[in-house]
Amino acid sequence: MTQPVAVTVDTFDSEVLQSDKPVLVDFWAAWCGPCKSIAPLLEDLADERADSLRIAKVDVDAQGELAVKFGIRSIPTLMLFKDGEPVGTQVGAVGAGALDAFIAEHA
Repeated sequence: MTQPVAVTVDTFDSEVLQSDKPVLVDFWAAWCGPCKSIAPLLEDLADERADSLRIAKVDVDAQGELAVKFGIRSIPTLMLFKDGEPVGTQVGAVGAGALDAFIAEHA
């Protein structure tokens, strides 16, 4: 089973920006209830779409520099990167249908 990968300031470039497939980055924190509610959905997505999409997680408390760099003001924030560039942002917890639509629109 493919799991979301935790990324840090040191691994963000190699794991996200240099990825050969789109990467959905979940900016989250352990204390965030809505973040916890979408975690199972993201885990399922990581497994179901392992061939075409990567799922990465950035803990905004531990990796504040990345949160500042990408202007994260509310969590959860999902940011889709393609070819090293952010191409879409979804703020707040969403259901499976809305997440699928977001990915389809931007990937």
